[in-house]
Amino acid sequence: MTLLLQVQGVTKRFGGLQALTQVTFDLPKGQILGLIGPNGAGKTTLFNTINGVYHPEEGRILFKGQDVTNKMPYHLAKMGMARTHQIVRPLNELTVRENVMVGACFGHENQSLGKAAKIADEVLEFVGILNRADQLAGSLNVAQKKRLEMARALASHPHLLLLDEVLAGLNPSEIDGMIQMVLNIREQGITIIMIEHLMKAVMNVSDRIFVLDYGEQIAEGSPNEIVNHPKVIEAYLGDPKLAEQLMEEE
Repeated sequence: MTLLLQVQGVTKRFGGLQALTQVTFDLPKGQILGLIGPNGAGKTTLFNTINGVYHPEEGRILFKGQDVTNKMPYHLAKMGMARTHQIVRPLNELTVRENVMVGACFGHENQSLGKAAKIADEVLEFVGILNRADQLAGSLNVAQKKRLEMARALASHPHLLLLDEVLAGLNPSEIDGMIQMVLNIREQGITIIMIEHLMKAVMNVSDRIFVLDYGEQIAEGSPNEIVNHPKVIEAYLGDPKLAEQLMEEE
């Protein structure tokens, strides 16, 4: 089992606020790790720390066997780490194709403009919005912008993809399509960490689940172990009867 990411005793503070406390986990290559917890639990802070936006006060982060604790996001992008954001951030004055080309040019393969355009069209076809390639990104609806954000990350040909609530704001049909896309991405050999509040979805796509509450890890395990974990039920799920419902197949 090859470990792609190792988070070791990571602590992050903002003034007097302890946002993360001694967070530790290993992520093997090829897995999907679901990251869940109540609002304010520290999930996006953990993403930002892994991604180099924040630097931890304690602990370290290893990516592909290298200590990347104090690396900047653009260094990590060059190493093969990409992410989406909870609030989509397209470059509104560029076309959809040009947005995705940015990912290809500044990813770890450092593609030329010509090659980036080809990659952009391939990825846009994969995410289902190639027909929008020549439109301005600002003209897309929410679901299309979510797919654009995914495409821009995928164009960098990442080894690790961080997905921050990609299902938020989507209708049931759009959710089903996005879930299938996440599974298809994993089939390409890309390792994924996903923050998600839609429990049935994250439980059915994740190999393992990691749970945060007030910045502390309270549980880690298989989806079945997590939905039956007393601390998770108390802090987040709220109702033990949800276990059977959550583990039903879509």
